[in-house]
Order: sequence, then structure tokens, then C-alpha cells
Amino acid sequence: MSEVHVVAIITTKPDKRGDVLEAFNANIPNVHAEDGCIEYGPTIDTQGVGGIQTEIGPNAFIVIEKWKSLDHLKAHAAAPHMAEYAAKVRDMLESRVIHVLSPA
Repeated sequence: MSEVHVVAIITTKPDKRGDVLEAFNANIPNVHAEDGCIEYGPTIDTQGVGGIQTEIGPNAFIVIEKWKSLDHLKAHAAAPHMAEYAAKVRDMLESRVIHVLSPA
């Protein structure tokens, strides 16, 4: 099975992005230790880009992920530390949109 890429758009309730990112960043070492994790990290808007950028705004961040296979991604989604993270941030989120992609 080939690599899969994930782009997850996380939108928080107003003024909660910092709290959610704190919990997210605390969980990163657990995710990086998972079998099959190639890349996993949060990103926010780069400032001063100008008209070529569509900003995600102050209440959102995008997670960029790469996994060795879909099975590795599925194991990640079922990991206990992901359930713990989800429980911590659930009440601070407005939405979570996940795109699972394959190389073209």
C-alpha cells in the first residue's frame, strides 16, 4: 500500500487556538513514535505574504501529515493517546475537516 497524506483543518472556538495547540504539541512525541509516521505537525498562517495567500485565520490551524500506509493512519486514529487528546480539546473546537489524500 502506498503512502497517504493528510491535511486536517482544525477550527477552534474564538481565542482557543493557543490552548488547543498546547494540547496538540504535547501529543506530538506520541504520534512521532507511532509506526508508520513520516510527518506530523501543525501549521498556521505565515505573516506578510500578501495577496498570494488565503489565510486560515486566528482561530484555525492546519495539520500536515504523511503516513507510510492507510493502515498506519487508521492505527493512528485508533491510538489511545489520540482519544485522550480529542477528549481534552473537544469543547474548544468549532470544526475539524480531514482530507486523506494519495500521491497523484
